Amino acid sequence: MTNSTVILGAGTRPLNQLSFADACESIAAAGYDHVAVFANQGKMPVRSDSSADEVVAAAQAARSAGVTPSMVLGRTRLDVELEAAVDEYRRLIDNAAEVGASWILDLGSNDETRYDAYVELMRRCAPYADEAGLGISMKPHGGITLTVEHLLATTQAVDHPAFGICFDPGNIIYYTVGDRRPEADIEKVAARVTTFIVKDCAIDGDKPDVMITPGAGLVDFPLVLAKLHAVGFAGPYYVECVGGGPEEPSVKRELTYTRGYIRGVLDALPLTG
Repeated sequence: MTNSTVILGAGTRPLNQLSFADACESIAAAGYDHVAVFANQGKMPVRSDSSADEVVAAAQAARSAGVTPSMVLGRTRLDVELEAAVDEYRRLIDNAAEVGASWILDLGSNDETRYDAYVELMRRCAPYADEAGLGISMKPHGGITLTVEHLLATTQAVDHPAFGICFDPGNIIYYTVGDRRPEADIEKVAARVTTFIVKDCAIDGDKPDVMITPGAGLVDFPLVLAKLHAVGFAGPYYVECVGGGPEEPSVKRELTYTRGYIRGVLDALPLTG
């Protein structure tokens, strides 16, 4: 696969005030052909409890815009019995597969008393996802995913090829308020990275901010992406946050810019097979 053919998609988060259909249209207009499904207008289009009609509607909205909904943001329920949690997450997997996704983006858990429950849930659901043709990709989001050491320990504990790491360099900075940096940390987990979130982060005093356009913050994207590329990672990549909000035209402009910026970084890397 050459660098020019890797998947570079965008999430609907910067356009969350729009309907999912309109967000897909804007993402397509910005030059992307893949979309990561986040909440729009306060509701996730694809959930564990989505009706068949809702899943069909989401798939049709994406298809009509000319984008593939290849990633779906997931949600775990750890406040219920394990069997109920497994059943719910498997319904999410079914619906994500039905909409045409290849990945579920998972956020882990911030409740230390439920870390073991999270690991067991993923142990039970990763094989099911694999059978459905999906991967579960867990990104840094505090708690059990705070640092790369947490990410590595969790993936090792789950120990299934369908469960890997989504590397989000902006969140590495955000959740540690700059104490950790992705440029150094990426080497520790690179071999287990299965997806990549394009997100930057700036820090003003003790206030981190990820709602900025990639390249405007602290993340050295050329270095991080080169280190991933060196171990054979070839995407997919999804832009989650940009600046310019909340108006749709300015967000679309920043998404367009980011696509060109990241594509330029990827195209400068040595060609792969």
